[in-house]
Amino acid sequence: MKILIVRFSSIGDIVLTTPVIRCLKLQLGAEIHFLTKKSFSNILSANPYVNKIHELDTDWNSMVAQLRTEKFDLIVDLHHNLRSLRLKLALGRPARSFQKLNFKKWLLVNLKINNLPSRHIVDRYLDTVTHLGVVNDLQGLDHFIPADQDVSPSQIDPRLAAENYIAVVIGATHATKRLPREKLIWILHSVQKPIVILGGKTEVEDGNWIEKQSGNRTWINLCGKLSIHQSASLVRQADKVVSHDTGLMHIAAAFKKRLISIWGSTVPEFGMYPYYPVDSSGYTVEEVKGLSCRPCSKIGFAQCPKGHFNCMNQLDFQAIAAKLSD
Repeated sequence: MKILIVRFSSIGDIVLTTPVIRCLKLQLGAEIHFLTKKSFSNILSANPYVNKIHELDTDWNSMVAQLRTEKFDLIVDLHHNLRSLRLKLALGRPARSFQKLNFKKWLLVNLKINNLPSRHIVDRYLDTVTHLGVVNDLQGLDHFIPADQDVSPSQIDPRLAAENYIAVVIGATHATKRLPREKLIWILHSVQKPIVILGGKTEVEDGNWIEKQSGNRTWINLCGKLSIHQSASLVRQADKVVSHDTGLMHIAAAFKKRLISIWGSTVPEFGMYPYYPVDSSGYTVEEVKGLSCRPCSKIGFAQCPKGHFNCMNQLDFQAIAAKLSD
């Protein structure tokens, strides 16, 4: 079979599709094509289970014409929005679509009624291909690093060696998914090991500020200095990882790292918590349960709608520090 998997964005969501890719390839021997935005196509560039990556093009007609020549046996739509519907109609091939459960998410956000299934989004992604006889192999997520992007910690900084540092991922698209900087500083000052601060270009200012608060400790700010694969390489070689709900959190899960996952305005009940299908002892979720205002959004806000930011400010920071130090 020749199968086109569609997921336009973003880093974490694409990493979460990797069990579908692997299971289709290994269990069916399928030829796997993947369609995503150009800015995310490199995420799967080294994945051995993907035969060809197609990029979502501004020239829609040209892209559709090229995809038609592939004569796919099946389209697996793991994005399921108006654009992917338009694509499926244009290609006219058999298709299966992931169910996003947006109304149930709306109920949880707005009325605090939780009718969402107690299933990870990976398992719901896999539901789209069970009619082919595909089953979850329970191997978890994949992330493959191109050889030229695999970095040595000691080459980044001579004070680093594999597994002697903690990787701290400070980014998240929305502010209400990120710890206040002062709270993060308090946690990091309780840790004795070297700290590697990871983030993209949008985290450069925060990374610089955090590094200046290090005192005499070894805090190495790499925000905006590495590619996503280089950052993933340092995550893979870290002793532990602490992360907000963001792409590198899922990459850490792919490497089965000891992970502390910090949640604010969104909740794991949406189904996108770290995916460890066999042994969940490798990660912990840190959140404030029981807040009447949480979740306030399914994606997050630029600031707390209530002004108090209790979903982050009331976290058990001593417990988080202890888990990083054990």
